[in-house]
Amino acid sequence: MKNILVPVGSSKNALSHLQYAVDFARAAGARLYVVQIYNIYSKAGAMIKIDDILERESLLFLKELISQVDTKGVDIVAKTFKGTLIETLEVVCASLDIELIVLEPRISSTKSEVFLGKTSGKIIKQTKIPALIVPEGCKFTPIETILFALKSAIIKKGDALNPLKILKKDFSAKVNLLLVKTPYYNPGDFELNADLKELVTMVMESENGTTFQGVLEHYKENDPDMLCVVRRKRGFFNKLWEKNVILKKDFHSTNLPVLVLKELK
Repeated sequence: MKNILVPVGSSKNALSHLQYAVDFARAAGARLYVVQIYNIYSKAGAMIKIDDILERESLLFLKELISQVDTKGVDIVAKTFKGTLIETLEVVCASLDIELIVLEPRISSTKSEVFLGKTSGKIIKQTKIPALIVPEGCKFTPIETILFALKSAIIKKGDALNPLKILKKDFSAKVNLLLVKTPYYNPGDFELNADLKELVTMVMESENGTTFQGVLEHYKENDPDMLCVVRRKRGFFNKLWEKNVILKKDFHSTNLPVLVLKELK
C-alpha cells in the first residue's frame, strides 16, 4: 500500500486516531496524508479573506497534532483543502493516488452514544473510496484474521477487492468469507470466481434477514482482527445507512476496525 489519507476534525480522539494511522501505515509501508477540509468563506470588500485565515490555522493545527505522535519513521504529509467535504475528498484522493481512507467513527461529533457520526457517515455513504473505520481509542495490533461478509459473491469490478488483497499480503492475514443468504438471494450469489477463491482461507454460509444480522451472529466465534464489508446502496448497514449517523446500540461492535470496500458490481 502506497498512500493512505487521514481526514482530521475536532474530535477528542484525533490524537489517538492519528497514532493508529501512523502505526498502520508503518506496518503497511505507506505514506500518510493528514488532511483537513474547510469551506470557503470570503466577505466582499474585506482586505483579509476568512478562508486564508482558516487555511493557515488548519495547517498549524495539523502540524501541532503530528508533533504529538510517534511518527516511527513514517512519511507524513500535512495538507489543507478548501471546498465541500465529499467533492473535495474525491478530487484529493484521485490526485494523491489514495488507496485507503482511515476514518474516525466521529470526526466532529461529541455524542458518546454515536458509533458513526454525521461526517464519517457521509464519507462512507457518499464516496467510492475504500475506507477503514477505526474505533475510538483503538491501538494498532497486527491483522491476522479478516472476516469478509457478503450476500453476493458476484464481482463485476475487477479492482474492488484490491484493498483487501493488499492488506492480506502486507499483514500475511487470513481472510474468512461469510456468505449470508438473505430473502433477496439469487441463483449464483454464492458462486466464487477464481480471484475470490484465491483470496479467502475459509468459507462459511449463513441465512439471515440481512448481511448485517449475519455478521452480528458470527463475528464473535470467528474472533477477527478486522471486519470487511462492501458498500452498497442497500448493503451491510442497510437501514442504518439511510441516515449518516449510526448509534452504538444499533451496531453492537464498537471495538473492531471495519474495512469498507467499494461496490463489487
